Amino acid sequence: MTGAGEAPARVVVMGRVLAPYGVRGWVKIASFSEEQDTLLAFPRWWLRRSGAEWQAVEPIGGRVHGSAIVAGLRGVDSREQALALRGAEVGVAREALPAPAEDEVYWEDLIGLTVINRQGVELGQVTAVGTHGAHPVLTVRAHDGDARSVVAGEERLIPYVPAVVDAIDREAGRLEVDWGADY
Repeated sequence: MTGAGEAPARVVVMGRVLAPYGVRGWVKIASFSEEQDTLLAFPRWWLRRSGAEWQAVEPIGGRVHGSAIVAGLRGVDSREQALALRGAEVGVAREALPAPAEDEVYWEDLIGLTVINRQGVELGQVTAVGTHGAHPVLTVRAHDGDARSVVAGEERLIPYVPAVVDAIDREAGRLEVDWGADY
């Protein structure tokens, strides 16, 4: 791994290292992108192991392999080195990604948005977006405590599906949902 360079202000997580692949240091990566091979288009990746800082890595080859990606990383030359990366997040600098289409959004861009339901109750801020089965799920943490049943620090999971998400206004920092404060 190169490790050189300061990590960008925002890194979009696009996958996770699953396991070593072969004996020459390649890794198997679960891709979080709609198009599985999207990650392979970027000349610099960022890896972060649990509790560590982002480190720059240079992919030196890769391909789609079944339901995953397999790739070589400069400086990772053995199965043991690849095994040490198991569970690491794989990301790309946000500024390296193309602008999303008008009807699209990067999950990373949802983090920090204030979530408000149809009754005008502020449910909190999006702290994470992940996949939990059939669809993405927003993790929303209440921050102020609202007399109308929202408790400060309370976390709730809200499905990120068209039936629940009414509108996203990135400029205003708002995400409007059809979700009760008592759910």
